Amino acid sequence: MSATSTRRDVLRWAVAGGAVLLTGCGTQAAPGAAGGPPRRGGRLRAGIVGGSAKDSLDVHAPVTHPDEARVLQLYDSLLCYDTDFRIQPALAEEVTPSADAKTWTIRLRQGVEFHNGKAVTAEDVAFSLRRIVDPAKPQAGAVGLAAIDPAGIEIVDPRTLRLNLRTPDAVLADQLAQYNNGIVPIGYDPKKPIGTGPFAFGSFEPGQQSTFTRNPKYWRENEPYLDEIVIIDFPDDTARVNALLGGQVDVIDQLPLGQIEVVRANPALKVLDSETGAWTPFTMRVDQPPFDDPRVREAFRLIVDREQMVKQVLGGHGVVGNDLYARFDPAYAKDLPQRKQDIGRAKELLKQAGKENLTVELVTSAVAAGLVEAAQVFANQAKAAGVTVNVRKVDSGEFYGDNYLKWTFAQDFWFTRSYLPQTAQGSVPGAPYNETHWSDPKFVDLIAQARSTVDEKQRAELIKQAQRMEYDSGGYIVWGFANQVDAHSVRVNGLVPDRSGVPLTSYGFRRAWMSA
Repeated sequence: MSATSTRRDVLRWAVAGGAVLLTGCGTQAAPGAAGGPPRRGGRLRAGIVGGSAKDSLDVHAPVTHPDEARVLQLYDSLLCYDTDFRIQPALAEEVTPSADAKTWTIRLRQGVEFHNGKAVTAEDVAFSLRRIVDPAKPQAGAVGLAAIDPAGIEIVDPRTLRLNLRTPDAVLADQLAQYNNGIVPIGYDPKKPIGTGPFAFGSFEPGQQSTFTRNPKYWRENEPYLDEIVIIDFPDDTARVNALLGGQVDVIDQLPLGQIEVVRANPALKVLDSETGAWTPFTMRVDQPPFDDPRVREAFRLIVDREQMVKQVLGGHGVVGNDLYARFDPAYAKDLPQRKQDIGRAKELLKQAGKENLTVELVTSAVAAGLVEAAQVFANQAKAAGVTVNVRKVDSGEFYGDNYLKWTFAQDFWFTRSYLPQTAQGSVPGAPYNETHWSDPKFVDLIAQARSTVDEKQRAELIKQAQRMEYDSGGYIVWGFANQVDAHSVRVNGLVPDRSGVPLTSYGFRRAWMSA
């Protein structure tokens, strides 16, 4: 059952299906399968890659890995994804579209409370959605929820609301499941964050660390097991690994691939390897030279030796990409020819564009595993095409500072998403992270048509047309999909592989427990 299955049947059946699906958005295995019955109590210290003085607690505006880690502890969305990347109920027990997908009815789970003891109501959901799509200050999820008419949100009763959309949106459920569309109480203040998540706010030092305490009234039965979570920012890979090896932290995300065998050789540690749809693209601004010429963009895509990238950068922990994201989407265009390195053709295209012996700057940062290494490998591969790539490594604060989304040629990281939710985040005008400045009107029209098309077969055809356009002339180089490789102490139990790309922080911590 995919994330783009028929919403009415899937979500109604999920509620009727019983406890397994209702406690989804996580492992299907027994909570204590890895180390006996779960044990309550304990303090888990997590080393998370990245972070800076601009770290945020705002549920609707996470940017860095630590931001996302905090959001996922504090808040819940109406729907969510399980470890197989399938939509499941969360705060909503039922989400039902009309036949034309222009009206969506949301029925909330009974008895859920915010951290301050206030009951979650339909009014809070309406407030949260209006905050996200507020035209005066649109949040990260605004484009994906653009069909929602704030004035058309109708409160039916304290647990039910109806969304009367401006235009049909057949895939609205995908947006309601995004972690950055969490539900908050009326009057929400990000500086004093209150949500419904498994852990409540304790303390926050931007660029340093944050603490969260167990929510004793969490709506998921028996969860969480831990008393406290400490999330520590680690922009430096070596420091993060050394903290795990030295026992200063209990888990780390994004274990550098060169350290996998070191960790595996340590009987006190374990490696958690998850196949995901996560991707770390090279980003070419299509509105700035030299990448405003589609021949240059095509040449750069042909410079990449993708198999070498996966082998050298990912250590084989991933698969080759084909300049398209959303590999788990049922409409993923698998039939497009797999791009391979073709230096001769790349040189020819650069000559046609008048860009022989081109020199470019590639901005990179250690904000995700393998980014800096990928930049260095690409720079070496480009030499064969007569292209000089000057790699400029900056710290995470500068990378996500004032010039973020302005770099001419850079990189970034993305977690698993289906195609249409991803376009809303990065590939259409107004998207919060449109780092390539891609804005083709025909593409925009195809995306709008796809979102409003209820028939799944017809929608898939529109999506494939849009993918072909990005494949041919978009601004991304998607060279591969990386496994998420994390590591933890053997004392940490309950963690399992997760296709989302965030197996630790997405839903793992609420299931985790510490053995004696």
